[in-house]
Amino acid sequence: MKKHNYDVKVEWTGNEGSGTLNYRAYNRNHTIIANEKYTSINGSSDPSFLGDKTRYNPEDLFLSSLSACHMLWYLHLCATHNIVVTSYLDNAKGILEVGKNGSGKFTEVTLNPSVKITEHHNIEKAKELHKTANNMCFIANSCNFKIEHKPQIVAG
Repeated sequence: MKKHNYDVKVEWTGNEGSGTLNYRAYNRNHTIIANEKYTSINGSSDPSFLGDKTRYNPEDLFLSSLSACHMLWYLHLCATHNIVVTSYLDNAKGILEVGKNGSGKFTEVTLNPSVKITEHHNIEKAKELHKTANNMCFIANSCNFKIEHKPQIVAG
């Protein structure tokens, strides 16, 4: 099996002078940097956990990783099946459940891709390829819950 290595640096930038003296003494801001990338991602925690709502939180990034991985596999599969996709937009939704002790996990994710293809006769095959894309997606294969798909495909 071929292996790929990934390295990112996550740097906390939220020390407001007293470190983590208590739960409210620091902010959750951080920067995510990957080697050879030209931009960084400004992150925080979810506002429910005292984060900055204008920054991406780990839950946003997790959901977007699932959506993007699925999309990239789907586009690849369409290309190899001679289905021309002209637009793709996913409005992904996820549910995170938090337990009494504060730990949590995603229990449900639904991808809602709206896809436009060029040929009407390819609509059914284009729908089927979402199942294959899910089976191929590296991120989906790393999850311990089912990922639902509700694609809408139009031709024109």
